[in-house]
Amino acid sequence: MTKRDLVVEIAKDTGLTQEQVLDVVQRTLDRISDALTQGKTIELRNFGVFEVKIRKARIGRNPNSPEQDVPIPPRAVVKFKPGKEMREAVLKLTPGA
Repeated sequence: MTKRDLVVEIAKDTGLTQEQVLDVVQRTLDRISDALTQGKTIELRNFGVFEVKIRKARIGRNPNSPEQDVPIPPRAVVKFKPGKEMREAVLKLTPGA
């Protein structure tokens, strides 16, 4: 699903114009991005939690020359932990479950 698909579906559900919905969706995403770039945690009840974590420095290997170590510096990454309801709904997609 793309942002455009999301906007079209929300516009159909709410009766708002696609332009209005796009503005709200974009502003929401911008606020989430702004908060994450400031190191804040975003908690959306019944959806999940976005947070910034620091990955430790480590030694990697170059697949073209595995005998050579490549230092990988620490870096900040965004992690997402789904909420209970979403996690349970996605688990239902497991084959044979």
